Amino acid sequence: MTHDEQILRKLSREFAVAANDDMNLKRKELHKAVVDLHMVRPVILIDELPWNELNQNGELTLQCEDPYLKSVERYIRQTLYKWKYIPGDMIIPPFIGVSKVIHTTGIGLQINEETVSTNSENNIVSHKFIDQMEDESCLELLHNEVITYDKEESERRYNLIANMIGDIIPVKLTGNRWVFDTLWDDVAQLHGVENTLIDLLVRPEYMHDIAEKLTSIFIDKVRQYEELNLFEGYQDTVHSTTAYSDDLPSKNFDGTHFKAKDVWGRGAAQVFASASPEARNEFDIPYMCRAMEQFGLVYYGCCEPLHNQIDIVSKIPNLRKISVTPWADFDIAAECIGKKYVMAAKANPAAVAIPNVDEGLYAVN
Repeated sequence: MTHDEQILRKLSREFAVAANDDMNLKRKELHKAVVDLHMVRPVILIDELPWNELNQNGELTLQCEDPYLKSVERYIRQTLYKWKYIPGDMIIPPFIGVSKVIHTTGIGLQINEETVSTNSENNIVSHKFIDQMEDESCLELLHNEVITYDKEESERRYNLIANMIGDIIPVKLTGNRWVFDTLWDDVAQLHGVENTLIDLLVRPEYMHDIAEKLTSIFIDKVRQYEELNLFEGYQDTVHSTTAYSDDLPSKNFDGTHFKAKDVWGRGAAQVFASASPEARNEFDIPYMCRAMEQFGLVYYGCCEPLHNQIDIVSKIPNLRKISVTPWADFDIAAECIGKKYVMAAKANPAAVAIPNVDEGLYAVN
């Protein structure tokens, strides 16, 4: 038995114990109640952690040598860390997933950026995006992606993990859990944030042309994912929020081939946090509607405040969940959302990012 196998087998035993805890099934019912709009109580999930700051006692130190096995080790260690210290209402899946290996040709343009970092171990850095779309001629460079599924490498990885730990916990070959349509985040990265905001005013036709092109590319990407059976049906979360629902997969699901209507869709347009609601309504929502209409359920929004735009966002078909960020007004958002949608309420972490936390100050009565 190799060193890496010893490490993964030990961790997998701990993972299996947690995954078989009855608490997972109890929490799953709470999660479904939230998503399916008959909430018993809100569920609490803690995600997007500063992992580079949390390894105080070596529990997160990676010991595997093989790069791929190290990635599996990282997932298991981080999951067990959350389960031990900050579980909230988290659910551990009853398997270890091995992701299908998916390749893409790209869309013709690539992000060119300068970054500044204060900590080499932190994946959060500052970005300055170099304009790749200065004028209309750049539209000709954009094209549909060509998606390919590397079955041979996927099966190699699956067999590798299954042979190592499959007698301890089931191993599953998994597809892509989410396909995001964040076309305006893409535009901001390809064109630059300031350029994008300025051109919404001075070159609106060009901005519409870009949105049309990227939406067409996204829709074709979804088509290819369906044809190659690359969507994952087991969706426990959708971008840090719960995804369990009795409404998915669709009633017409054939049992093996997941289509867009069987899974969550995800959309956002964070750059419009610096624009008007009217701008979002004109430049994002019509394209988002076309992109999201093919999905079973939709979660919209990320870090942009949407409390004063619920009526605009509500135009998106199959919408089930709306992001309400620390920069939004929770009371206004709750009043506008009512019981029509799920409010993904994201608390401000700054409240506890201090040496001495007054827990009573933030207690919920």
